[in-house]
Amino acid sequence: MIRNFHAGPGALPPSVLRRVQAELLDYRGLGVSVMELSHRSDAIVELIDDTVASLKRLLGLGPDYELLLLQGGASLQFLMLPLNLSPPGGKVDYVDSGYWAAKARIEAETLGRDVAVAGDSGPDHRRIPMTLTVRPDASYLHLCTNNTVVGTQWHTIPETTVPLVADMSSDILGREIDGNAFALFYAHAQKTLGPAGVTVVALRRELLERIPNGLPAMLDYRTHARARSNYNTPPVFAIYVVRCVLDWLEGEIGGVARMAALNRRKAESLYAAIDRSALFSCPVEPASRSSMNVVFHLPTPGLERRFLAEAAQAGFIGLAGHRSVGGCRASLYNAVPLEAVEDLVAFMGEFEG
Repeated sequence: MIRNFHAGPGALPPSVLRRVQAELLDYRGLGVSVMELSHRSDAIVELIDDTVASLKRLLGLGPDYELLLLQGGASLQFLMLPLNLSPPGGKVDYVDSGYWAAKARIEAETLGRDVAVAGDSGPDHRRIPMTLTVRPDASYLHLCTNNTVVGTQWHTIPETTVPLVADMSSDILGREIDGNAFALFYAHAQKTLGPAGVTVVALRRELLERIPNGLPAMLDYRTHARARSNYNTPPVFAIYVVRCVLDWLEGEIGGVARMAALNRRKAESLYAAIDRSALFSCPVEPASRSSMNVVFHLPTPGLERRFLAEAAQAGFIGLAGHRSVGGCRASLYNAVPLEAVEDLVAFMGEFEG
């Protein structure tokens, strides 16, 4: 049996994969695959609208929010965000809490924005920044709610007088979080929502009025809002799988609160095993530890390589740390079952034994 701990693309629920397989050749009795239908057809327009409605319901977003299904991944949002929400040379504040948070900040700098670091988790990124210094005239404050590479997570969302925006790519719908606390947030799908290819962007409708004219159409949030996420051919298959995952989350799991409780159990089990071990160690300060990405180390690189090789032989895949930091990492996204984590804990005990 394979236990998938990849950081992204991550695991998908087996029941969702079976549903996709069953419906692959015949979507809703139409006699063709969902990948073969025109994006202007009633079936695909309905699919997009239903997916947006389901996401808004699960995220607890009211009618004052626009929710878009876009392409380009979170990396494109690193550019679209400052283009849409700040003028050339405008002030934008970023929290640097690790690899992806830094990439978002750097992209804003390439556009000529006046970028300031409102908080920094330090060179080793072992904790979430404790204090923030936000410029009162900044167009927004950006943070990454969960840092996949370094294994940290914001457990309390900071309050700020400027619009708060966030990259939620690796913990959206994986824990209870008030989406209404954010002026805008975005998340690519391939960790907790579905396969790569579609990115969720939620923003307050009032922000659409702030967008400057003259942006390229594809980079303007208003373009996609007016077209209801169907301006050009959307990633139909990815959206369809996201819709299946949302059905699974609501129908089989019982909603976000149940999912969050399950994710806490998974993380607590793995962290407890690491903390009582004499061989494995977690560099992250306990108060900042992520429930989605558990990073850990062994005493030497050679021992880590041996652990990863033996783990792979035993069916545990995706445990290597990010290439920028090394070590080990277990990603406990929504579709990773508790049993897989329990099996990993048992294997780690046997390896140490």
